[in-house]
Amino acid sequence: MWGVLLAGKFAAARDIYVDNRIGDDRQNGRNPEIVVGSGGPVRTMAKALRLATGGDRIVLAASEIPYREMLSFTSSKHSGAFGRPFIVEGNGAILDGSNLIPPEGWRWVGGDVFAFRPAGLGYQQFFVNGRAAVRRPSKPADRQPPELGVLEWCLSGGEIRFRVEPGRPPAEYQLACCGLRTAITLYHVRHIVIRNLTLQAFQFDGIAASDAASGVLLQGITARYNGRSGVSVAGASQVELEQCRLFGNGESQLHNESFARTFLRATELVADTAPAVFSKGGSIQQLPALD
Repeated sequence: MWGVLLAGKFAAARDIYVDNRIGDDRQNGRNPEIVVGSGGPVRTMAKALRLATGGDRIVLAASEIPYREMLSFTSSKHSGAFGRPFIVEGNGAILDGSNLIPPEGWRWVGGDVFAFRPAGLGYQQFFVNGRAAVRRPSKPADRQPPELGVLEWCLSGGEIRFRVEPGRPPAEYQLACCGLRTAITLYHVRHIVIRNLTLQAFQFDGIAASDAASGVLLQGITARYNGRSGVSVAGASQVELEQCRLFGNGESQLHNESFARTFLRATELVADTAPAVFSKGGSIQQLPALD
């Protein structure tokens, strides 16, 4: 009987197309292009998630324009079944959580150093002309902020401090910091595949499997320059990373805690800006590469 019910549940599984250039959230998402009388792509992933049901596939169009959204995948609505997962096909698209800093937001501190207080504190990243800037480490207990080199930054006293080039005020740069919190949150979902997607500049994590996310496969994911970690696996979640690359994140590339089980296959954790792994409970296991 359960087999019949599952077959019925996923019989109508379909593709939902998203395009942040030509899409419109008043469309039905049934076609990658606008077809008169048959609909076209939606503009946002959030709309696609509202349309989706178990076993569907969300297909993103990739362009030079990043998607700027925070997404939550929850319960059976965004789950699949064994052999028929719920899929997010990224096609190389980028989810970006950064916010531009207005020139008037800066205050002069002294010398060539300026300060800005971001809305999101605790974890941050800072970008100059679209590139991650070099960060000088500092601790909340430090009485004085660290000495900054040209185009370096630190987080001190709840402020981003940035040293400009001599004679160039902040208004002459394109400056940004993390604005959105987490790109993708997975909660109580099963059999879900997310692939070929880049997640960057979110204040906390690129992807967070917060609890009871099982049968999750992250494939071909790039998670970079997020405030805390590229991928976080917590609670009773089980997640596999295959052919992923995590680098440039603020506190660790992979965050693993509680009873979480994380499996790594042909995945690169680059300990450049922070340790490769932060582990507080749970387990992390390396799997052999597939032939």
